[in-house]
Amino acid sequence: MHKFDTKVQHLKYKVLREVARLAWNDQLLDNILDIPAMIVPGKKATMRCCVYKERAILGERVKLALGGDKSNPNVIEVIEIACDECPVGGFEVTNACRGCLMHRCEDVCKFGAISFDGYHVAHIDKSKCRECGACAKVCPYMAIVSRKRPCQNACKVKAISMNDDLEATIDANKCIQCGACVYQCPFGAISDKSYIVDAINTLKSAQNTNGKVYAIVAPAIASQFAHAKLGQVVSGLKALGFSDVVETALGADMVALAESQELAQKGVLTSSCCPAFVKYVQNNFPQLVDKISHNFSPMATLAKHIKQQDATAKVIFVGPCTAKKAEAQLDGVKDYVDCVLTFEELQALFDSKDVDLTTLEESPLDNASVFGRIFARSGGLSQAVAQAMAEQNVNFDLKPVVCNGLEECRLALLKLNKGILDGNFIEGMACLGGCVGGAGNLTHSTEKSAGKIDKHSQESSKKTITSAVSEEE
Repeated sequence: MHKFDTKVQHLKYKVLREVARLAWNDQLLDNILDIPAMIVPGKKATMRCCVYKERAILGERVKLALGGDKSNPNVIEVIEIACDECPVGGFEVTNACRGCLMHRCEDVCKFGAISFDGYHVAHIDKSKCRECGACAKVCPYMAIVSRKRPCQNACKVKAISMNDDLEATIDANKCIQCGACVYQCPFGAISDKSYIVDAINTLKSAQNTNGKVYAIVAPAIASQFAHAKLGQVVSGLKALGFSDVVETALGADMVALAESQELAQKGVLTSSCCPAFVKYVQNNFPQLVDKISHNFSPMATLAKHIKQQDATAKVIFVGPCTAKKAEAQLDGVKDYVDCVLTFEELQALFDSKDVDLTTLEESPLDNASVFGRIFARSGGLSQAVAQAMAEQNVNFDLKPVVCNGLEECRLALLKLNKGILDGNFIEGMACLGGCVGGAGNLTHSTEKSAGKIDKHSQESSKKTITSAVSEEE
């Protein structure tokens, strides 16, 4: 079995595995309430104050494994009962305060939030503090620091705040569903909804009707499942009941060809491959929405291609991205993508059916070009667009701006909005490192993963984008 990065991931996996195991055997409804006790048996607590709270939280995790709150359109949810161990946060005075005579912190505070005790040490009144940070900037001893909760620190769009009970709350109007908070929460109190039962039902239905279910796997898969070879993972997918496995990198090849032409026509463009980035532009730079490529993402492009060939086929995307779960529900996309699974969920699926990847023969996976495969890491998309222009003899002076993470995306978009961007193509990736840094990955060592992606790309038999796409057509 794969060793997970964190114990939180492992706990999430165990819930998914048990839910999937029961779903395969048509026993879910009869045994769903027993899952928490299966994972935490006995009366001794292992993580929380008592075993009963642990099981209560696990019960909430089971709900998320079943698709979560149907009334909440966001694919990211807060498990409120699990969110109670973090400090309040905000600006605090540390013991580095010397009780100096200047009192610059007090003078600069416009809200009267700072006072001094008998020892001349500064204190911050939380009820008055507006967290502007002015006091921290002027303190000569740097004795005032901002302590943010991990989820707030991870969220670069400021979608997370605390409610009256000091539990995390997600503003759905700001959230871009990138999942950064999911991976960074030390208590696993924030999680993505799972559609693993939907995937199982799709596979079981196809087996009963001789239907076809395609697994389209993100190129980042080459950096995951370190305990097995990629060909064995492909065989594992077929053992689960998938009729065929196709590289989503083939969709990336298709997108590179189309996006390069669109860029040459429009002169300035931002990529549309990362759904979290697209959502970020829509939420924060609505005036730049017309600059977003009109092409589907590689996932939607490939799924559409498959269904145009076989309208009765089902398509399940497997990748590292929580935002893909939201993209698959969009009008225009939901007709082609039936379900989205993360690599975490795929590992749970394998183990729910006792599929030992290491014992399987390897199956081939060679649909995409060298360039389609490198979409998985930062900079790969820009390289692919440049290659697509060269192969199609597109006469255009490409000046890509590779944005690695949302903070770089924000800076590039601000410059584009002001007309001072030194570039004409923004490659926007919400996750650091690109897709290899996605929240749904099994491992998050981005530099190591990027190296694996480059190695895997060179193993493709298709050295040009057009050769991969023309062979498919």
